[in-house]
Amino acid sequence: MRTAVIHIMLALLCVQALWLTGCDEKPGPSPADRAVVKRTIRIGLVPEVDIFAQKKRYELITGYLEEELGINIELKAFAHYGELVAGFATEGLDGAFFGCFTGALAMKKLGVSLLARPEGKDGASTSQGVLFARREARLRTAADLRGKRFAFVDRATTAGWLLPLHFFQELGIADYGQWFSETYFAGTHEDAIHDVLNGAADLGVAKGSIFEELAGREARVAEELEILATSIAVPENALAVRTGLAAEFVAELKQALLGMDRGAKGREILERFGAVRFVEARPEDYEAVIGYAAQVGQGLDGTPEGGE
Repeated sequence: MRTAVIHIMLALLCVQALWLTGCDEKPGPSPADRAVVKRTIRIGLVPEVDIFAQKKRYELITGYLEEELGINIELKAFAHYGELVAGFATEGLDGAFFGCFTGALAMKKLGVSLLARPEGKDGASTSQGVLFARREARLRTAADLRGKRFAFVDRATTAGWLLPLHFFQELGIADYGQWFSETYFAGTHEDAIHDVLNGAADLGVAKGSIFEELAGREARVAEELEILATSIAVPENALAVRTGLAAEFVAELKQALLGMDRGAKGREILERFGAVRFVEARPEDYEAVIGYAAQVGQGLDGTPEGGE
């Protein structure tokens, strides 16, 4: 009987030891077998051109950042400009490459922190909007525009919304909805250009750099379209991030962009992207576009009014 009691006690001690030490669990992977868990961030893009082309272009930059910082970046290209600001709540965005007007809106509504924006081969880190028509139409005065079809881009753009409103204001057109036979939003700058080029609209607006890039690929753009008005210079698309990201990580992200042109690999990627370097983006860079918006009655406190 004494032997049986000893056996029972030993069994209980063994069970207790297993419970305390976790010996009953499967052994974990060795350090060599463990996969490195990378930080993943989500970055949004505005639809300047076809969203697939836009995403492919910015993958050049995000691919470089992934390798430099050891992170994963998920790109989300939106079909409409206004969706980008909302995407921080609906899509869990950590940052975005904002256009100038969406950037101003995001600073006002979300308090995002600006990091950097690209500088082009012409030495400028700004862009301008252009308003254009077919050369053969010879549109010059407000009377010439009456009854025509007008292609905007999107309400949350400088080139595609603020520029034409300013243009109408200068011509004395108080109610463009009554002045034109049709107005609509093309959605992308590229689509607005093609709509005028192919006769779907009589006038349109677009970002100047996209107009020039398209003219370089399609001879008809330069041959058949003429620019009637140009906007003020505004900041190029800048990367901005949400509040709450670790300050150290944000600093690393910013420095990785600002240092791209210091290495051969970074310079090669910048060349393919169409830039020579990234420069620091600052809130004061947006004062011009905020003032431009105020001139035509488009503040940052709510959804811009007007259009369709």
